[in-house]
Amino acid sequence: MDDSARMWITSVPALDLDGPAVLVGHDCTSRDAGERMVSLLLDRGHEGEEGVFYLLPFDLSARYERTGDRLTVVVSTSREVLAQELADRADPSYEDLADLPGDAADGDRVTLLRRECVTDFVPAEQGGEKQPVLLVDHDGSASLAELFVRFDEGEVGIAVLNAE
Repeated sequence: MDDSARMWITSVPALDLDGPAVLVGHDCTSRDAGERMVSLLLDRGHEGEEGVFYLLPFDLSARYERTGDRLTVVVSTSREVLAQELADRADPSYEDLADLPGDAADGDRVTLLRRECVTDFVPAEQGGEKQPVLLVDHDGSASLAELFVRFDEGEVGIAVLNAE
C-alpha cells in the first residue's frame, strides 16, 4: 500500500491550477486490493472538465499527515461504500477487498492507498478546507512527465479528492 514513488508536489499545467498540487498515482492495472477498490470507486465520479472527475467524500477522500519532513496522503473510503460495492459483486476475485485495513484515524473508513514523500510543502487551506488531492488514474508505471502527456492525449484521468 505504501508506494512513495507515486506521489508528487507540482503544478498541473493541464488544469491551470494556482500553485503546486499534490498528485497521487493510481495504477488501474494493479492487483493490489486497495488499488483495485479505488478503480471500482472511480466509476462513481462525476466528470467536470474533460478527463477530470470529482468524487463525493464518502466514496473516496484523502487525508494529509505530516511527520517531520514527510508529507503523507492516505486515500480512504467509508466502510458502508465498501460493503455496498462488495454486495454488488458476486465474483470471488473481489473477496480480498473485504480484508482492507481500517483507517487508524477514523474507524468508519478503510485505507486504500498510502503515499508519502519528503517535502516542506504545506497544503493550502481555503475556508477551513484543505487543498484537494489529485488522483492520477493510469495503467502501468510512468514518470510524471509521461502522465501529463498521456492526460493531454486523453489516456489518463485525474480525480479530485476532498482532503482533511
